[in-house]
Amino acid sequence: MTSIPEVLVTARFFDQQAVEALRERGFRVSNGGVAYDAVDNAITPQMHAALANARAWIAGIPPVSRQLLQLYPNLRIIARRGVGHDTVDANAVKDLGRVLTITPGSNEATVADHTVGLMLAVGKRFMESHRRMQANERSVVVGTELYRKTVGLVGLGRIARQVARRLKGFEVRLIAHDPFPDPRVAEELGVEHVSLERLLKESDFISLHAPLTDETRHLLNARTLGQLKPAAIVVNTARGELVDDVALLAALKAGRLGGAGLDVLGSEHDPSLDGVTRELLALPNVVCTQHTGGSSHEGLQRANLLAAQCVIAALENLPIPPNCIVADGRST
Repeated sequence: MTSIPEVLVTARFFDQQAVEALRERGFRVSNGGVAYDAVDNAITPQMHAALANARAWIAGIPPVSRQLLQLYPNLRIIARRGVGHDTVDANAVKDLGRVLTITPGSNEATVADHTVGLMLAVGKRFMESHRRMQANERSVVVGTELYRKTVGLVGLGRIARQVARRLKGFEVRLIAHDPFPDPRVAEELGVEHVSLERLLKESDFISLHAPLTDETRHLLNARTLGQLKPAAIVVNTARGELVDDVALLAALKAGRLGGAGLDVLGSEHDPSLDGVTRELLALPNVVCTQHTGGSSHEGLQRANLLAAQCVIAALENLPIPPNCIVADGRST
């Protein structure tokens, strides 16, 4: 009797429509004990037990190492729900003959909305005003406009481009730093490519959209934060490790920055920074969200279904949807 292929799904908020898409193709779906709304940032014994039977894994942000992959030779595809894949050893995936996919295009609009929302929330001091009203305080806080400010985009990939399009209505001046500048994109969006040093010195709002690499880790640190305008606002919807949160906290407490909007924090992957995160949350000019920039009903549905389609294609030896493959070690 042929066994039914099992798909492990640990990505948070994986909806029923995507589950049914897998079941309709004859796959069994399990969650490895991970709750529907839980973050899969650590691999539990239950997840290990599920991986022993899984042919595919639709994952959020768990650490996927070479050692882990070697433990489960039947695991053919890791389908990352999202576009970041820094928690997965892509070289090991390829070396061991597996496939790693992402879901590009599915949550870009959501993250772009979130980015602009954080700019407005911090600049207009929404949280501070809200807390004052809760405390029945009558004093009014005065915010900062986004209108006609200089916005610096660190990275000009798909999400940053959508942010740029949304900001046109605010008549901002757009500058960007990207290691692989595309003049056509810059011209289309009205973006000026500049050096990182110039971007830091001239921006009123700095929005991070770079991937996490050895070169970009702690891109904003004590030295680079010191180059910002005293009223500058930092927004990070990319990866927490792009910012040295200790240095950011020090700059904010010293009044050397206007504020910060953070959807991602270093403490996500480094618990030793939990205290720093709590201090950031206590500041009146900081707005933090729970890595929910890509989490809208619409965006999650698109991403979930695309991840399911990648799994179906890989397990049925069909073409994987375009632009989804990060690493492919299958023999041709």
